[in-house]
Amino acid sequence: MAVAPNLYVPIVEHLGQSGLAAQDKGWRRIVVEKPFGHDQASANELNRTIHTVFDESQVYRIDHYLGKETAQNILFFRFANTIFEPVWNRNYVDHVQITVTEQIDVGHRGNYYDQAGVLRDMFQNHLLQLLSLVAMEPPASFTADALRNEKVKVLSAVRPIAPRDVLRAQYVGYLAGEGIAQDSQTPTYALLKLFIDNWRWQGVPFYLRSGKALSTKISEIVIQFKCPPQVMFNLPSDECLTPNILSLCIQPDEGIHLKFEAKVPGSGRETRSVDMEFHYRSSFGNGSLPDAYERLLLDAIHGDASLFTRSDEIEMAWRLIDPIVQGGPEMPPLVLYQPGSAGPKEADEFLARDDGRHWWQGCIEPGDGDART
Repeated sequence: MAVAPNLYVPIVEHLGQSGLAAQDKGWRRIVVEKPFGHDQASANELNRTIHTVFDESQVYRIDHYLGKETAQNILFFRFANTIFEPVWNRNYVDHVQITVTEQIDVGHRGNYYDQAGVLRDMFQNHLLQLLSLVAMEPPASFTADALRNEKVKVLSAVRPIAPRDVLRAQYVGYLAGEGIAQDSQTPTYALLKLFIDNWRWQGVPFYLRSGKALSTKISEIVIQFKCPPQVMFNLPSDECLTPNILSLCIQPDEGIHLKFEAKVPGSGRETRSVDMEFHYRSSFGNGSLPDAYERLLLDAIHGDASLFTRSDEIEMAWRLIDPIVQGGPEMPPLVLYQPGSAGPKEADEFLARDDGRHWWQGCIEPGDGDART
């Protein structure tokens, strides 16, 4: 049942007092939906409270993004295909973009959202989980703890996020919403630049962005590979062919796109970017994607925790996000953007300052044309 987050602790305590958590007859499991805590301290306290009543093996913390077939496919795409894993590292990858945007605004959720904001609502859970799936090492097996151990290693290797690598924004008109403080500094859009300090990813920037009241609803992961040498194409030394772009599409265009260069027929050395596509619905049919919650609740009944977050994952994620939420004098001030736009112009400038990079949107509905932005 849906309950308010402030009721999590008393519910757990009463389950313990009633004896319903005991596994002496059959099994007992508790499923907890986000938000899992309001900050690092409250998340730690909630974990401690739950663990006084339930063993960690009984606790199933839902992040519904992990129940999406397209998110689950990230690991199969990486580790079931030998052509990609050898180039999935700092030697070949220029940078990674993870985008989750929504067209809807806060609506009638102002009381909740003004206390949460986009960083608590989206980054601490969904975006960092997608980051973990993209960046993790291959697990020894597809068991719950083997998978989650590798995700924890990724989160523990993420460098503390510097204020200069943070952009926070709020859409114009947010303050007029119901239940929102008139002096609110709650961000409805955020962009973070992360680095993972391990052997595979050292020096590769990961750009994570999410926001409300934007022009498109999309969830995608874009891997931009490094440019090849230019010597055979007679290009100036400061120019590059269009880089190879791999787009892992979570929604609404569930599938994968690979952008690569091909020779233009009849030309000398001219190339053009072309797209190789895979779509779930064309390969497996329109009914091939079950609802994320269906999959997760069924897994909880079966006792499979592979797609659920563990207590240390939650705490590691809060360790990264909490300092940004708390802010401080060094944190850049909030900027504004128009609802229905692509987001603040500062987001484009944020990427452009890093060697002229720009955003890619490779995940589109078939037939919509080139979606480079």
